[in-house]
Amino acid sequence: MNSGSEQHKSKTVGLALSGGGIRGVSHLGVIQALTDHGIRFSHISGTSAGAIGAAFIAAGFAPKDVLNIIKETKLLKLLRPAFGSTGLVSILNARFLIEKYIPHNSFKELETRVTIAAVDLGSGKLVYFTEGDLDIAILASCCLPGIFRPIVINDRMYVDGGILNNFPVEPLVGNCDVIIGSSCNHLPEITEIKSFGNLIDRAAMIAINSNLGVHKNLCDFVIEPHGLGGYGIFDTGAADEIFMIGYEEGLKAIKNNGKLAALVAEQKQH
Repeated sequence: MNSGSEQHKSKTVGLALSGGGIRGVSHLGVIQALTDHGIRFSHISGTSAGAIGAAFIAAGFAPKDVLNIIKETKLLKLLRPAFGSTGLVSILNARFLIEKYIPHNSFKELETRVTIAAVDLGSGKLVYFTEGDLDIAILASCCLPGIFRPIVINDRMYVDGGILNNFPVEPLVGNCDVIIGSSCNHLPEITEIKSFGNLIDRAAMIAINSNLGVHKNLCDFVIEPHGLGGYGIFDTGAADEIFMIGYEEGLKAIKNNGKLAALVAEQKQH
C-alpha cells in the first residue's frame, strides 16, 4: 500500500528539444512559458541547438538569461560555418563560451539530468552522451557534416545528432512520468524558393521531418510553434522574435490543452 507521500508525489517531467539552428531559440520561449506556470524538469534531452538549450537550462540558467547569452556572445554566429573557406572549418572556436558559462563542464554537476545526441561517423550509429566533458559533447551534437570538421572524442569521430534523430525523445521513455516535446521545425507549404540557402534549408527540414511523427508519438505533449519556417537556421538577428513565438506557443498549449493544464495545476501544488 502506498504511503500518503507516495500518493501525492509530483510526477517527473522530461523535456525533449529538437535541433534547428537559430529556430532552437523557440525552445527557450516554450520553457519560459512552462516554468512560469510551475513546470520543472527531471531530465532534458536534446540534439544540436536543443543540446545547447538543454545544457544551459540544466545548469540553472533562466531561459531569458540563455537568450541574452546567445545574443551578447554571438554564440550561434560562432557556430555558423564559413562557406567561403576552402575545406571544412572547425566548430571548436565555440568551446570556450560553454566553459565560460558552465565552468564545471560536467554532466554530473548539472542541476538536471541531460542527454545529448550525436552520431558516430565511423559506425554510423546514434550515440547518447550522458557523462564526461559537457562542452565537447555539445559541439559534437552541433557539428554539421560537410561543413564542420568532425569532433573527435576518444578516437571516435562525431557529427550532428540530427542526422539520425533530430528529436531525441527515446532517452526519456521509461525514465519520466510525463514527456513534453518542443519541436522547432514545423514545415509550412511554400510556392517558391528564393535562394540557394533557402533550398538547402528547405531540403534539410524535409529530411528532418520525415520521421518526426514517430518521435512525436512518444511524447505526452508536443509544442511545435508555427511561423518559424521563414527563419533560416543561421538567422541570428531574429533571436528575440523566435523566443517570443516559442513563448506564445507555450502559453497557448497550456491554455488549450486540458491535460497539460492539469499537469501545470498538479506541479504548482508540489
